Amino acid sequence: MSKNLDHIFSKFPESLQRALFTLPDTVKDAMEEIRVKVNGAVTIYASGKEYFLHQDNRFRENCEKMRITSKEEVLGIFNSVLNYSVYAYEDELSNGYVTIQGGHRVGICGKTVIQDGKVRTIKNISSLNIRRSREIIGISEKYIQYILRDNKSIYNTLIVSPPKCGKTTLLRDLIRNLSMRGFKVGVVDERSEIAGMHEGIMQNDLGIRTDILDGCPKDKGMIMMIRSMSPDIIATDEIGKEEDVYAVECALNAGINLITTIHGYTFEDLMNSNIKKLISKKIFNRIIILSNIPTTGCVNKIINSNNELII
Repeated sequence: MSKNLDHIFSKFPESLQRALFTLPDTVKDAMEEIRVKVNGAVTIYASGKEYFLHQDNRFRENCEKMRITSKEEVLGIFNSVLNYSVYAYEDELSNGYVTIQGGHRVGICGKTVIQDGKVRTIKNISSLNIRRSREIIGISEKYIQYILRDNKSIYNTLIVSPPKCGKTTLLRDLIRNLSMRGFKVGVVDERSEIAGMHEGIMQNDLGIRTDILDGCPKDKGMIMMIRSMSPDIIATDEIGKEEDVYAVECALNAGINLITTIHGYTFEDLMNSNIKKLISKKIFNRIIILSNIPTTGCVNKIINSNNELII
């Protein structure tokens, strides 16, 4: 079976596991998400296609004769994901997701319980979305030369990508690559997607010189990394808030390089975002723009802070 899929499949009841195991290897290899809904379908997303579980316990691309998932089945999967201890995962549930072994993230919908104006937990679970953590070792090798300034520093780098175009996958391997080349990297992994930490253990390979601050807001985490771990590079995913801009400036003032990501399609999108100030100040000397043409995760181009083409 494809790497780490056993950690996902094991969370399903035996009947659904059998259906998942019957999937062609090509679909398993490309699997991105498994969605499960009460009184709805079990749906798999892979390579831009949808596969629906049918009444004969087989997955097909058409949505006729779908197998309807019961409330008890969804609750069973939910309890399995939480190792039958909702209390132990209360903090993660307040964010709407948990991370399981293998670094996979399980999004959860249902009735939120609010306390003091904040989400405390989720009950009456209605749907789950298991997002597969995909690790592609070596994907950054072709582009690392454009990021390295010399043996002791890198160009501050921003990865720009539409949703589901591989920005976290590329970021993850850049971190690994830089760490293996001698850089101390501090990763602020607010949503547990980069390292996929599970019970204090990295589920993804981020290199031998990488430290992880897991589940911490980026703006606070970057400051904490600066004060505590003396990194050469700080890496985060999906900046965009005004607080993030302040933390980036603090890192730069401390002489630390940055590599991070943001949702977007073009350089113009950056100039219309909350990080416009950083772009105008030419903080990021390397901007990698991804696309899904011809396939997901393709580097469309690399530009500098003046919007000039590098490759």
